[in-house]
Amino acid sequence: MKQYKRVLTIAGSDPSGGAGVQADLKTMSACGCYGMSAITAVVDENTVGVYGVHPIPVSFVRGQISSVLDDVGADAIKIGMLHSSELIRGVREVLGKYDIRNIVLDPVMVATSGDSLLQDEAIETLKKELIPFVRVITPNIPEAEILLGKKISSQKELPQVARSLSCEGQVSVLLKAGHLSDEELIDVFYNAEEDEVIELSSKRIATKNTHGTGCTLSSAVASFLAHQLSLNDAVRAGKEYITHAIEAGAAYEIGKGHGPVHHFHAFWE
Repeated sequence: MKQYKRVLTIAGSDPSGGAGVQADLKTMSACGCYGMSAITAVVDENTVGVYGVHPIPVSFVRGQISSVLDDVGADAIKIGMLHSSELIRGVREVLGKYDIRNIVLDPVMVATSGDSLLQDEAIETLKKELIPFVRVITPNIPEAEILLGKKISSQKELPQVARSLSCEGQVSVLLKAGHLSDEELIDVFYNAEEDEVIELSSKRIATKNTHGTGCTLSSAVASFLAHQLSLNDAVRAGKEYITHAIEAGAAYEIGKGHGPVHHFHAFWE
């Protein structure tokens, strides 16, 4: 019998469909994987903003994760919105029972709209208890600034910032440069397993449709790891996927704010 490449997302929902679990599942499907989900919070949001977060009880989140992994299993896991210290610890504890190496953490703290998605007291828990446990983290500039506790003002700082976020070489870091103002967009990937830095450049695309880009990129990287690509190749493939998704999505108008990317750009226009 054939076997799917299985990817589990542990994240919050987005009823408008552009971010969170909905974006994750679309991305996993587009990247040739079987997507599964454990919902951490039901979020009241759209392309304009976040209006409320309804947390799922931690015991119930743990139950969802265990139910999926005990039955179906997973070749990779993507972790997104974890809003509290209790939830971060709960997810870390339950995942510790399974031997799954390919875990990609998108340290979601602020929505594209600027709304906060992580409690302040949970930041230290994320840094100390979850980040050292995963294989790859995918912060953007504002998230990296919060994790480091200092401002990042230029492209030339990014390689050292990525190394600084690696928990002394324990975790690989894909640092996204989209919030800088340079005409060329150069993301930096520190591969902690090889102790090397690679640059991933792309042209900056003029579009307001950037809702869920972080969710989409991290899910793509997890999907390509599930396909057993090397770390560098999975990150390169993820970067290529999100670049094309943003480019294709720029032609559409959905909602009154930041619209989504085009997750299925390879299949239909």
